[in-house]
Amino acid sequence: MFDFDLAVLGGGPGGYVAAIRAAQLGKKVCIIEKDKLGGVCLNWGCIPTKALLKNAEVYQTVKKADTYGIDVKGVSVDFKRNVDRSKSVAKQLSKGIEFLMKKNRITHYIGVGKLESKNNINITQKSRNKQTSAKNIIIATGAKPKTFQNIKIDGKYIIGSKEALNLIKVPKKIIIVGSGAIGCEFAFYFNSFGANVEIVEMQKRILPMEDSEISAALKDRFVSSGIKIYNNSKVQSIEKLKTKIKVNIVAESGNLQIDGNLALLAVGVEGNINNIGLNSVGIKFKNGAICINNHCRTNISNIYAIGDVAGPPWLAHKASAQGHMVADLIAGNSVHQIDYLNIPNCTYCQPQVGSLGLTESKARNLGHNIKVGKFFFRASGKAIAIGNTFGFVKLIFDDRYGELIGAHIIGDGATEMIAELNIAKALESTWEDLAMTMHAHPTLSEAVMEAAMDAFGSAIHQ
Repeated sequence: MFDFDLAVLGGGPGGYVAAIRAAQLGKKVCIIEKDKLGGVCLNWGCIPTKALLKNAEVYQTVKKADTYGIDVKGVSVDFKRNVDRSKSVAKQLSKGIEFLMKKNRITHYIGVGKLESKNNINITQKSRNKQTSAKNIIIATGAKPKTFQNIKIDGKYIIGSKEALNLIKVPKKIIIVGSGAIGCEFAFYFNSFGANVEIVEMQKRILPMEDSEISAALKDRFVSSGIKIYNNSKVQSIEKLKTKIKVNIVAESGNLQIDGNLALLAVGVEGNINNIGLNSVGIKFKNGAICINNHCRTNISNIYAIGDVAGPPWLAHKASAQGHMVADLIAGNSVHQIDYLNIPNCTYCQPQVGSLGLTESKARNLGHNIKVGKFFFRASGKAIAIGNTFGFVKLIFDDRYGELIGAHIIGDGATEMIAELNIAKALESTWEDLAMTMHAHPTLSEAVMEAAMDAFGSAIHQ
């Protein structure tokens, strides 16, 4: 007999969702987490960063309050309180997950889990080791920031996102290496509070995975706010001096050296696959990620891997969806495979970016005959009313059937608006479905309707 029906290694957004769902389905479950429940996402990633970004948005709005007929004098920033708020938000949510563990009668082990066989786990705790067993195991150990071979995070001059969250003073100048979602969010955040920000990106554009028009629009916005961007540039080394750093880069124009107070590495993540017993059990992994099939099963039939440890996309909502699916699979329920082309990507800087499906260039490269529709917020009554008209909605449809195959938004509320298109794509909606679905007026989401109309030459307001 096994101690549990399911043991989950890792309490992040994949692990805790899987544990709760399995418990709801009548399974006896344990979860093993060495740190706070909620994982990196809740404690040092998604949630606290969004709190900080909201603080920055509020500050930016207050500074332009006169635009709205409001006279505000003597505005100042208590940067430590700004950081403390983000920590309190994360703490509140982590406590909420602890409550859900108790509510669903899930055994919570605080410690480090390591596989000893396909059913047995050793848990290293503060004062002792504990052995437990489970019929099924889910590995949800998450990921850690990538570093360069010769450039390591030291927490003082070279930092990662976790250290960036805890800075209680605005750096005078920060150099951000990498311009994916994390890099762009921190660029907006520090720039908003007055830091001199420079971004170094290896690819030819920032947010390189997004549609090229979205990337170009965000770059224009960043540059206009004073952020300097080096594209097609590679960091060779970082020299740490007494009071500053020197970043040596190979840029389009040749070798450059730029000075700063801090360097933030935001070059992606790699799975936490070390020291969890993969080799002893014979679980296959490649390029820093555990190999899985369409149902997140590893090559060991009763062991699954979900979330960041199983490779890209490195998104909390993907991890949660995988956890939910695997819990149902273990319980014997029929499940739908996850459509990885319909996972929304969100970047929460200002302007926000939300996207899913194919970019225009990818759709063309795959041989699709496409129709592209756009609607700019400068023509939106709601955008004008709220005083934020930057950005647009871009929709990509397959010309043969009119089916939505890609959606890209940049502007205020983009990360909320993308949900409508997420559902539309899942239902194989066409341009006509979106164009003829009545949208409330005035709303930002009307831009979706107008972009659908524009794709087939019938936009009303542009």
